[in-house]
Amino acid sequence: MHWRIRGWLIVVALVVGAGCLGYLSTRQTWTADWSYTQSATLSPASQAVLARLDGPVTITSYARPGNDLRARIAGFIQRYQRFKPDLTLDFVDPEADPAATRAAGITVNGELVVHYDGKVRYLRRVSEHSLTNALASLARGGTRLIAFVTGHGERAATGTQPAGLGTFVQQLEQSGVRALPLDFTRVHAVPQGTRLVVLASPRARLPAGAVKALIAYVNDGGNLLWLTEPGADQLGLAPLASVLGIGKLPGVLVDAQGSALGLSDPRVIAVGSYPSHPITQGFTLTTLFPRVAALARTAMGQWQVAPILRSSAKSWTERQTIDNQHPSTIRYDAGSGETRGPLAFGLALTRLSPSPTHKQQRVVVIGDGGFLSNADLGQAGNRAFGKRLFNWLLGDDALIGVPPHKASVAPLELSQGGLNLFAAVFLAIVPGLLFCFGLGLAWYRRRR
Repeated sequence: MHWRIRGWLIVVALVVGAGCLGYLSTRQTWTADWSYTQSATLSPASQAVLARLDGPVTITSYARPGNDLRARIAGFIQRYQRFKPDLTLDFVDPEADPAATRAAGITVNGELVVHYDGKVRYLRRVSEHSLTNALASLARGGTRLIAFVTGHGERAATGTQPAGLGTFVQQLEQSGVRALPLDFTRVHAVPQGTRLVVLASPRARLPAGAVKALIAYVNDGGNLLWLTEPGADQLGLAPLASVLGIGKLPGVLVDAQGSALGLSDPRVIAVGSYPSHPITQGFTLTTLFPRVAALARTAMGQWQVAPILRSSAKSWTERQTIDNQHPSTIRYDAGSGETRGPLAFGLALTRLSPSPTHKQQRVVVIGDGGFLSNADLGQAGNRAFGKRLFNWLLGDDALIGVPPHKASVAPLELSQGGLNLFAAVFLAIVPGLLFCFGLGLAWYRRRR
């Protein structure tokens, strides 16, 4: 009799406990992501973008009811709502009012329309990468126009050629940036509304008219990114360098400490620590620069100049021809005019813009154009540094600290021994334990 009462008390206690847990679950929310890559949690990049959005965000999903699509979208958006409570999600049945749906430009079942600060973005693909890029684009406050000078052997802003910048530019365009070619054989000045001009390692001499147009753009307060290369001297750009008060040191920068980092080519400069600047603040990733020219200030003027990239104390400007020589065969020679490091090869220039807006004008000159190329973009922190660089030049200071989005897929790699152990545990040991437990339970019941 007592054991029956005790059994019923246990059942009642379990029911009451389950009810209490259910009640608490409606009042408190707690989640944990135990996956190796934290794939069920928003990436730091997405969290940083949400932190930059000052104000409510409304997302409207045009998804038909009656299937699990709405549930999947709601579960996905909840990951964002955990970090931004004023982000709301509404559902609209596209079949309820087909005319209004067509007028809104909706063509895909489940398409998202993101509203923020009077601006709208459309997403046909529901993923963290696409939604975070859309939110970053909205945080910019509008599309940023970037003009890439072309026609003189510059690194192409499109395509997949190893020397081109197509991959990086494509990623920029996903976050509210539009890249346009700037061919001075067709136009005589930088178009109005251009937020940034990029001169990416020209190989041919620029006509005097093109150089004059670039100087006029800078004198009018335009922002400029100039990527140059070692030995690219006779390109007609001396007047532009004079306006900026920046010059290149002769030779190619080499670093003797590269071999300690596993770099076989002494011309590849690895940077792990950075001078203090808004572009580099809080940046700890290592960047690699394949061919570098050291820079120096040649004249004092209205510009405030700050280094953002600097080589180590073991570097120098090598003036002899290098053909993948081992670092031990290269020697610093002061008698030949070589300059010992540390040397700056990335300079940020600022001044009060002479335009009527009187905003801060920003120019960056870097003595290497390959670190953002398709061939080298994936090296270490090159992509992250490039995005910081462009965000600063575009005046989007709030987005500088946003880390780049990374894929959260990590393959499970097991050796043959690991695979054998995995198979033994789940195909033999675990079933054997369950079988033994069943035999023991049956024997115990027969004894009673």
